[in-house]
Amino acid sequence: MNEQRFIVAIFTRIFENYREMKQKYIAFGLVIFSLFTVISCKDQKEETPPPGGKRSGPIKVDVMVVSPDSLRNIIYTTGTLLPNEKIELRNEVAGRITGIFFDEGTEVSKGTLLLKINDQDLQAQLTKNAVQEQMALDDEFRKRKLLDIKAISQEEYDVSANLLRSVQSEKKLLEAQIAKTEIIAPLSGRIGLRNVSPGSFIPSNSLIATLQQVDPIKIEFSVPEKYIRLIEVNMEIRFSMDYTQENFTGRVYAVEPGVDPATRTIRVRAICSNSSRKLAPGAFARISLILEELPDAVRIPSEAIIGDLDGSKVFVLKNGKATEKRVETGLRTESEVQITNGLQPGDTLILTGLLQIIDGTPVDPRLRSMISSGSSKQ
Repeated sequence: MNEQRFIVAIFTRIFENYREMKQKYIAFGLVIFSLFTVISCKDQKEETPPPGGKRSGPIKVDVMVVSPDSLRNIIYTTGTLLPNEKIELRNEVAGRITGIFFDEGTEVSKGTLLLKINDQDLQAQLTKNAVQEQMALDDEFRKRKLLDIKAISQEEYDVSANLLRSVQSEKKLLEAQIAKTEIIAPLSGRIGLRNVSPGSFIPSNSLIATLQQVDPIKIEFSVPEKYIRLIEVNMEIRFSMDYTQENFTGRVYAVEPGVDPATRTIRVRAICSNSSRKLAPGAFARISLILEELPDAVRIPSEAIIGDLDGSKVFVLKNGKATEKRVETGLRTESEVQITNGLQPGDTLILTGLLQIIDGTPVDPRLRSMISSGSSKQ
């Protein structure tokens, strides 16, 4: 009997503990549910846009009226100034310098004697040769008179005539050797710094100085191979230098016929007058070259074009709504693109708000003034 009461007491205690725990769990669940309900209501309140918000009504956009205008296809590159002619003055024979007849950095004329090497031994031989030549002339004259009267044979006269020709040939050799002791300016130009001094002995092929013809001056530059058919002789180029604010113009006079396989470019040379001597050979030049000019090109700002997997598209304004149009592009500049197909003069092009609109979206247009004339750039 006591054992039965003890078991009943244990089960009664367990049931009371379970009821107390159940009430605690129910209260905790109600608290969690209340918090979740409050948060959900708050999020829904924040997500609900207020009446008259930004999303109501047409989207404000800037537009422009498409109209044809001139467009230049210009490429920009860099180049180097070159002298029209450049010569290294070198001596052909070794010897001691007896005279230098030019000032460094000055203009010299063609045919001016610039440097003289000692030729006293050659001059002595030439003097001796002159005496021998006179003797040979006299002997040939007498023998010819004797041959006319049949006093000597033809063979005796031929010996005298051959001796005269031999002496005269030796004279020409000596004169050529003497000429090699003189350095004559082969063209008019500006001479550079000299590398020798009077009285010094120089071996053959020593560099005396450089002579450059800088008027006119050449400009050499390279352009990508894709422009090879557009580069022509007599095309105008414009270039500027880092050391002056002045701009210069020149004309293409030669184009390399082949493409450099290392750089995939073609070399071009232009020429420019340099009578003021403001342009120096070896200087760095920034060059612009007009390849072609399109008088009636349809061009639009670059930001108005949207690219996707199918190509390029734009939005135009029709009946107060944005209408999508596929376009084909041509030349490009820093800020503009030529449209070759897809737009017509008079179309109203949408310029802004392109991320917020789709085909058929109502818009509120604001007209932007026409863009200025532009040029294409490499």
